[in-house]
Amino acid sequence: MITTYLADIEKELDHNHVNRHSELIEKIAHWIVEESNSVNKARLNFICTHNSRRSQFAQAWCSLVQDYFGLKMAEAYSGGTEVTACNERTVSALKSAGCTVKSKGIDNPVYTLSAPDLNTEIRLWSKLYNDEANPSGRFAAIMTCDHADANCPFIPGAAIRIPLTYTDPKFADDTDAENKAYDETCRIIASDMIRIFRAAAKLASKP
Repeated sequence: MITTYLADIEKELDHNHVNRHSELIEKIAHWIVEESNSVNKARLNFICTHNSRRSQFAQAWCSLVQDYFGLKMAEAYSGGTEVTACNERTVSALKSAGCTVKSKGIDNPVYTLSAPDLNTEIRLWSKLYNDEANPSGRFAAIMTCDHADANCPFIPGAAIRIPLTYTDPKFADDTDAENKAYDETCRIIASDMIRIFRAAAKLASKP
């Protein structure tokens, strides 16, 4: 169950202070609140090179965590500087976390994620960051990998750019450590989305 998975992460966060990305977490939270006060919702476009692993995790957890908290503050998107496919290992890790997944297509399948204990439905597939499915302006470009951040210095239409980067679990592909690497990356990104929206909810509640 997704709610159980996220509740376990919340308990860990309550017992162990996490310093990772703290300033960036606060920066994203502030931007979400500022945008949601001026427009309907903030728009977050999570970007990595292949839109296959980290950016897909981030898009999924951005939506799932908001549903878990009962928030409607941000819309989640993802894209890459190249098109490949949403990696099957990424999908497997999301299944292990509690998502139900359906797929359509072969070369670059569209995966539809849902959760029996939440109302969210998410469609994941690999696409360019400026794909027509993504916002063309007034969005936050959240760079989830160092390579994309370094090699794509300008994101047209981005109102703000924030390098919230993670280690690519690809290093463990086709090894005995594969499942562990993807599950850990999945959990780390879910944890950061919880931290972002906890902070955003706290800021939004201030008079």
